[in-house]
Amino acid sequence: MGRAMRSLVAAVVAGVVLTGCASSGGVDGDLADDWPALGPAGPFTPVAGVCQVADFTPTVGLAGYAPVGCDVPHRVETVHVGAFTVDRAAPPALTSPELRTAFAECDTRARGYVGDDWRAGRLRLAVATPTGTGWTAGSRWFRCDLTELNTTEAAATVVTRTGSLRDALKQPSRLRLGCQRTGQDRRRVQTLTAVDCATTHDAEFVGVWAAPDRPYPKKPADWAPLYAGCYAAIARWTGVPADPVLRYRSDVVVRPPGPGRWAVGDRGVRCYLWLSHRKVSVSLKGAGPAGMPVRTR
Repeated sequence: MGRAMRSLVAAVVAGVVLTGCASSGGVDGDLADDWPALGPAGPFTPVAGVCQVADFTPTVGLAGYAPVGCDVPHRVETVHVGAFTVDRAAPPALTSPELRTAFAECDTRARGYVGDDWRAGRLRLAVATPTGTGWTAGSRWFRCDLTELNTTEAAATVVTRTGSLRDALKQPSRLRLGCQRTGQDRRRVQTLTAVDCATTHDAEFVGVWAAPDRPYPKKPADWAPLYAGCYAAIARWTGVPADPVLRYRSDVVVRPPGPGRWAVGDRGVRCYLWLSHRKVSVSLKGAGPAGMPVRTR
């Protein structure tokens, strides 16, 4: 009986094993082969549509990457992440053709993100690239970052903001540039301070002129096209003819990007009308010749 019982147990165990091997219910007896295969490990790449608490840095590594939702206080918002298509031993330098191409793509994407030319607001666009270590590991991305500024003048500082910049310039916004009061020295505008258009002021933002791809202006002759471009912007904004008489209706203030930003391909010149001979308390958009009378003195 003992030998018979052992034979029966052996037969049952064998049947279970054979049945398990032949099962059609999805259990094949191999505990390892049902996990999906992991994809190959890739280099670190940031994502768009997120924000950073820390200030912008021109290079970003995995250790310093800490994205947060834009509903918490932050200082940088990533509006786009693109890819370099030309390989090289190190990240592109500031004045390289690759970085200029990246800035142009960022410029286009930032406009679409905020709903207008980002230069029409108190915003700054910058391009971040991988660190040298990240580049060696295979990272080939560039990141397009927007920051809010307290002013677009030379002494600008970054604003800690809450809320995304997406569509921020599609509608009237406190971010938009508008009427200004000038600070003058020897009849030259030194500073522009934003004010409500219903208060007394002598200047107003009228648009952005795209300068041609030339060296940064240094001599008076280099500045002439910038002044001409901004006078054309004044004419469009106010609805007056772009003729020689325009210079007797308004002076002009031009604010090009700095030499460093010019080198990376930023050609957007901010243009302002300047009433050096009078003050107003209303916007001059569409004012026409009656609102922009010819100066008589």
